[in-house]
Amino acid sequence: MRLPVLVGVDGSERAAAAAVLAAREAELRGVALRLLHASPQLPGAVVPGQALHRLRDIGAQLLQRTVADLAERHPDLRVETVQCDDAPAGALVAAAGDAGLLVAGMRGTGGFEGLAVGSVALRVAAAAPCPVVLVPHRPGAFAEQDRAAHGTGSVVVEFDAHRPVGEVADFAFSAADVHAAPLHVVQSWAFPAESVSSRSLVVTEGDRADWEDQEVLRLSDALRPWQEKYPGVTVVSDLMLLHPAEALLNASGDADLLVVGRRAEPQVTQGRLGPVAHAVLHHARCPVAVVPHGG
Repeated sequence: MRLPVLVGVDGSERAAAAAVLAAREAELRGVALRLLHASPQLPGAVVPGQALHRLRDIGAQLLQRTVADLAERHPDLRVETVQCDDAPAGALVAAAGDAGLLVAGMRGTGGFEGLAVGSVALRVAAAAPCPVVLVPHRPGAFAEQDRAAHGTGSVVVEFDAHRPVGEVADFAFSAADVHAAPLHVVQSWAFPAESVSSRSLVVTEGDRADWEDQEVLRLSDALRPWQEKYPGVTVVSDLMLLHPAEALLNASGDADLLVVGRRAEPQVTQGRLGPVAHAVLHHARCPVAVVPHGG
């Protein structure tokens, strides 16, 4: 059975943008779209039965409106709806166990103006068992999502030829393939520590050229298995003498999707984001995919 694309909706514009992207992804993948709305009680609050039913009715109406809006864009898409009384982050993480992809807004209805990434987005990115795409909100977001649907942008992926992560590379190549988009592979690198003088920090042009040539060859060799698996994907690779997060952000200015990895740690209930993924989520201007991996 092919797993659905899951998206959280809460009535915010960011969640609406996430639903648009999720519907497009579900249609391209040929799977169902599952909309989830969570409306938990306040901690310690006792909600009368009538009020609880009213909250659920509001959630059901929101789901119905979202389904109707998406049906105009994707009339053949199968859409499922789910309501729950759990906290949004916990509900999404739990539901992601039966999803192939989870999509959410960078922020929901909570938080404060100027906050880049909300607590729910950070939690699901760190703990969901499937890949998570977080969608920022900015002027023109819907138009840009439509542009992405036609494959005119690119997919940018973090890659390390010294320690290739199969799950991340495969997700990025697959995304580029399904969108008919070019794949921009970014590898940051640094001078070998043992080869740089600790006193003068002098690096000759010849040494730099030799090291860079070695990195280029290593990157080409490491990418070969995925290029053979996805022969239709056009790959552009870049070596950048920068911190990984800075290299990715520099490369993602015109991208439709930025892909990073996150080590999956089953023993850590809350999950953890690495420094690169954390920095990218706070500063990227395009949707960011966080892919769990065991490497």
